[in-house]
Amino acid sequence: MTALDGFKMLDLTRLLPGGYCSMLLADVGMEVVKVEDPFQGDYFRQMKPIHKEEGAYFLGINRNKKSMHLNLKTPEGKKIFFELAQRFDVVLEGFRPGVVERLGIGYQAIQGINSRVIYCSISGYGQDGPYRERSGHDINYIALAGLLAISGEKFKPPTIPPVPMADIGIGGTMAAFAILAALMARERTGRGQYIDVSMTDGVVSWLCMHMAKLFSGKIPPRRGEYEMGGSSPYYTVYETLDSKYISVGTLEPKFWANFCKALGREDLVSKQFSEGEEKSLLFEEIRKIVKTKTRNEWEAFFKDIDACVEPVLEMEEVLSHPQFVHRGIFKKIDHPVEGEIEQIGFPLKFSETPGEIRTPPPLPGEHTVPILLSLGYSGSEIEEFKKKTVI
Repeated sequence: MTALDGFKMLDLTRLLPGGYCSMLLADVGMEVVKVEDPFQGDYFRQMKPIHKEEGAYFLGINRNKKSMHLNLKTPEGKKIFFELAQRFDVVLEGFRPGVVERLGIGYQAIQGINSRVIYCSISGYGQDGPYRERSGHDINYIALAGLLAISGEKFKPPTIPPVPMADIGIGGTMAAFAILAALMARERTGRGQYIDVSMTDGVVSWLCMHMAKLFSGKIPPRRGEYEMGGSSPYYTVYETLDSKYISVGTLEPKFWANFCKALGREDLVSKQFSEGEEKSLLFEEIRKIVKTKTRNEWEAFFKDIDACVEPVLEMEEVLSHPQFVHRGIFKKIDHPVEGEIEQIGFPLKFSETPGEIRTPPPLPGEHTVPILLSLGYSGSEIEEFKKKTVI
């Protein structure tokens, strides 16, 4: 048994935000049907790098789903979609605001035939406001929200995060949270609802600590000045003898004290929160010390010291790290075309209803015919749909 057995989603999204959202829900049991157009489908299928025939990015976020080809620009395709929407709990879409209304499959249209539907729209700036119809990508959302301006080192250009934070964190994870909250509300009220997920709004909400500082003291945070952004000797990265790095997260005084004592520099304990020239000298002193050993030597040195010091691993090193091996975070599954492929497993541990990988990412339109048969269409009708490029 999985947590969301019996719940069904029609996923109209492409690329990352919606794909990650629906994968999270599929991993814990929701039946997710990817509705793809018959001509191109999800753009991730063709985006490089290609594994064998499918794009690696597509394979990474589309397990446990079904794929159905459906041309929503045809009357027949729209009719089929409405038949499905009557039977499904959730509709997820990520088009630019207004597109689903022009297609005739917006929330009002679906809510009219299924009052219990949860309809979630993911967009860059939300369904209203002056930026409603602006195009954008992750870099634009974090820029407008203020996150990019404070990312990186002082007196240097903003540093672009290597993970698309708005896409995964808001369009993926926060949208999944919103859908689950709406489903719980429906259990009490019997009514569905519409969810407007703005990735930019969500990034602003992530700045709660920085905004709290701004609200309380009217001191705007600046790049390279945030104590947990690398500007403090007790919370930063240091280069090692072999030109690698260790992370030092000695935020609490007890960890800083343990760190300094381990280095044989108890005289530095009282200097943790120093400022100005004293802070610069402290930084330089620790840099010199860390440069005397390799990364692996420091890892072994701090192995049994409670000081929040860990190596900065390259991604290929993560695969074999004993912590992740023990946790079973990486999985290998069989794909009918790609052969054995690797996946990052569901990251949360449930004691009773665990998330799991049940099926590999679907082939293009793989489940179209079975889904149409389940709706009562005959083989001859399905063949006619193919001729008309409905499917």
